[in-house]
Amino acid sequence: MRKLIFGMNLTLDGYIAAPGDDIGWSGPPSEELFRWWLDQERASELTLYGRKLWETMSSFWPTADRQPGATPAEIAFARNWRDTPKVVFSSTLHEAGWNTRLVTGDAVAELTRLKNGDGGPMTIGGATLAGAAMRAGLIDEYAVATHPVLVGGGTPFFTALDSRVNLTLLETRTFPGGVVLTRYATRR
Repeated sequence: MRKLIFGMNLTLDGYIAAPGDDIGWSGPPSEELFRWWLDQERASELTLYGRKLWETMSSFWPTADRQPGATPAEIAFARNWRDTPKVVFSSTLHEAGWNTRLVTGDAVAELTRLKNGDGGPMTIGGATLAGAAMRAGLIDEYAVATHPVLVGGGTPFFTALDSRVNLTLLETRTFPGGVVLTRYATRR
């Protein structure tokens, strides 16, 4: 069975995006934090995206390594992003591109099938898609990079659940700018 990891930057009050899908509060990240996320992406064999996060990522990373002033870490991230197989879950997209398979049907059924298959770790991104995986009990690990900012509303990292999920702390680390990373494993 494959491990499924949900990780994102979020505000201290628990949002991955402020109202209006604003993520400006999160960046630019410190070089150290960016490298940590790069290492996580390199360790993933498959990246799973919801439509909104896919549109954000695919609008920048396919050519980010060719942008003036791109750092070595950004160049590495862009190349890794293009090379890593991806699955995008959407009922409105008709194509995805960039080493990506599009799933338009039952997301939980496909997530379950992927999780039960062979292979290495998978990462999942996007609040709606990850929320469905949380409610289905499919998330094995959470990686939360909490930024010292309050936005008062927006898109929450965690979804409403039907029952409690107990977690075990795996790692805590502080990055420049007061960003605190915590990783938790789901206790089953």
